[in-house]
Amino acid sequence: MRISSITNISGTVSEFILLGFTCQKETQIILFMLFSLIYILTMIGNTSIIYAVWSSQQLYTPMYTLLANFSFLEICYVNSDVPKMLANILSETKTMSFTGCLLQFYFFFSMCTSEGLFLSVMAFDRYLAICQPLHYSTIMTHSLCANLAFFCWVGGFLCLLIPVILISQVPFCGPNIIDHFLCDLGPLLALSCAPVPRTTLVCGTISSLTIFVTFLYILGSYSYVLRAVLHVPSRSGRNKAFSTCASHFTVVSLFYGSVMVMYVNPGSGNQSGIQKFVTLFYSMATPFFNPLIYSLRNKDMKKALKKLLGRLSQRFPKGYKE
Repeated sequence: MRISSITNISGTVSEFILLGFTCQKETQIILFMLFSLIYILTMIGNTSIIYAVWSSQQLYTPMYTLLANFSFLEICYVNSDVPKMLANILSETKTMSFTGCLLQFYFFFSMCTSEGLFLSVMAFDRYLAICQPLHYSTIMTHSLCANLAFFCWVGGFLCLLIPVILISQVPFCGPNIIDHFLCDLGPLLALSCAPVPRTTLVCGTISSLTIFVTFLYILGSYSYVLRAVLHVPSRSGRNKAFSTCASHFTVVSLFYGSVMVMYVNPGSGNQSGIQKFVTLFYSMATPFFNPLIYSLRNKDMKKALKKLLGRLSQRFPKGYKE
């Protein structure tokens, strides 16, 4: 693998080398096959949810519209880093241009921020459905649902504008080796030629505020939901209410449990092995598990997916030949 520092005429770094997973070639091939399988299954799972919501009249509700948007976000999320990671596993050079690194950072973490916003909006939807059931249809209209989805998409990309502009102004003159499989904030700032306390402070503040504000809002929503559920007289009613929220809360736990470990202190460049593992978990594992969680815990979604599989089996029956 080429490890030399790559600079342009002005002496600044023009390319970065992403070390990725430094292990034997045989192990890298196994990782490539495993990650490729997870990537393919993630794409299939999230695409199936989108198509099930789109094709089922029963799922034409704000909750499932948000879920379809969330699944599409997960597809974009994994495509912002996994294809490059897979290519680098088999590559000898493992390089990425400075511009490509900034773009990967921007799109990956913008969609990570949008995911937190979507989880907050979905918590708001569950709060209305359980705590304000009589007013749910008048408050959570399709128009409001569309506006909230638009806010989540745009809000995520707007939040990352300032960090990416600041990082683009950070001086990088070598070395250019990032001990990670993507252009993560901590390892990237660790390569700066000079201390960048303002950039570190601003990026840390924005990431911390985004994480904690959305997480605390979700916890607040669920505290009201829990209080309302506990006042439901029948046991079957309580179980139904809990099952409605169980999938979403499981996804919230997976996402925030891993993200909080990493980005409250983005300037730290230590413990690269832990960084890689945690980043790998929320960048690949959570998008992979989310379709399973929502489909296995939701009766309506399971029915829609069964109908989808039934239509596919009729279109391509066993023994079908072109």
